[in-house]
Amino acid sequence: MSKPRILIVDDEMFFRHLFTEILSEGALYEIEAVDSGKKALDYLTRRQVDVILADMVMPEICGLELIRRTRHFNPAPDIILATGNATVETAIEALKGGARDYLLKPCNPEQLRHTVKSCVEQRRLLIENSHLHSQIRLYQRGQQLSVQLNVDTLFQGAMSTLLNELGSDRGLAFLASRESISHICTTGFADAQAEQLAGLLVEHTAVMTQATILKTTDCPEIKKEFADLDAMWIFPMNTENQEHGALVLCNPSNSEMPEKLPIENLSFLAEQIAIGFNNACQFRGARELIYTDDLTGLYNHRYLHIALEQEINRSERYGLEFSLAFIDLDLFKGINDVHGHLTGSDVLRQVGNLLRECVRDADMLFRYGGDEFTALLVETDTRSSKIVAERIRSRIESFDFSIGQDNTSRLTATVGHATYPIHATTKDEMIELADKAMYMGKHDRNVSRSASEVRDT
Repeated sequence: MSKPRILIVDDEMFFRHLFTEILSEGALYEIEAVDSGKKALDYLTRRQVDVILADMVMPEICGLELIRRTRHFNPAPDIILATGNATVETAIEALKGGARDYLLKPCNPEQLRHTVKSCVEQRRLLIENSHLHSQIRLYQRGQQLSVQLNVDTLFQGAMSTLLNELGSDRGLAFLASRESISHICTTGFADAQAEQLAGLLVEHTAVMTQATILKTTDCPEIKKEFADLDAMWIFPMNTENQEHGALVLCNPSNSEMPEKLPIENLSFLAEQIAIGFNNACQFRGARELIYTDDLTGLYNHRYLHIALEQEINRSERYGLEFSLAFIDLDLFKGINDVHGHLTGSDVLRQVGNLLRECVRDADMLFRYGGDEFTALLVETDTRSSKIVAERIRSRIESFDFSIGQDNTSRLTATVGHATYPIHATTKDEMIELADKAMYMGKHDRNVSRSASEVRDT
């Protein structure tokens, strides 16, 4: 452990030598001496000082001015002022000005040593206390992140905490699989930029096993697209399946990455985030089991109610429309009666695969129950929902369903659809109207009907 450093500042050589000799006893400190406030400030730009023992009255920069000018140093030194012209007023002025203590020249050696020792000890305790508070804060924040069960919420908290620790203003976190990148959270980048950067990074992060500093000079494809990006601190996070995540902290937008990174703090926080990430992914997996239909792999009717609430909230916030389609297979009971329930189940799986081909990745599909399916069509108006409904109906009508032993069978479906907020403004109304439109079509079968037709009758 290094010794505390004392800087003696006095324009009189006698006192510089005297103070140095007194404080050198016991070799407790590293001691330097200069003859002016200007030289003291120059010294502070090069070396860190714990305590300054300064004359109160000096040419150009006096002791009180020295206190004022050292406040911006981090950490600022403690200053003890000494003077040969002491009055009650000067003592009060020194202490009010920020001096740690005040001594009268010529100083009693024991008093000087005691004053400096007390100052150094108080400083040590304050630093230790500050460090303890910092560690407690770090631990508490880490604990908060480690118990998050929502990936998006976790990433938002992680970005805020890590960038604050690093002192940067931009970064991103993402979850990736072999097919795509999802759950991107970014600070300092536009959404499109964040997606582009994540796409360029995913091959690097997929093979990382520990925190890495990645310089863009080693990644020309990134440097080409992000000219002001010099370096990134990357922490990879892996799951037990084919997904992996990464926390990416970039150099500040107007400067380079700090030379001395708080690696210990960043690593501790990232490890806590990784615990939360693993928990969130496991929770999501468990939740998907709860909300997924075992037979088709589509969502089930329980999740339909949750998804509808979320889509209504999103549509209200951004002034969007979306549609809900109910699909019911016509005369499906005949498949079960003639070919058996095992064949019927296989046909339902084939229907699920057909529906995936008829909608976009952003849309959601549900097996509502039995031979009835539902499609949640995001940002889809009435005209577009009619097009999708017809696509689903015609695709099912023209498909040869395998029923075993190289035999096939044909099916038809009736589709009803409703649009928010044109036809309904609540979850229950959307389900009711789409369902009614579908049952209206059941009179003819193999047709699609809009909720507008229900309201017209």
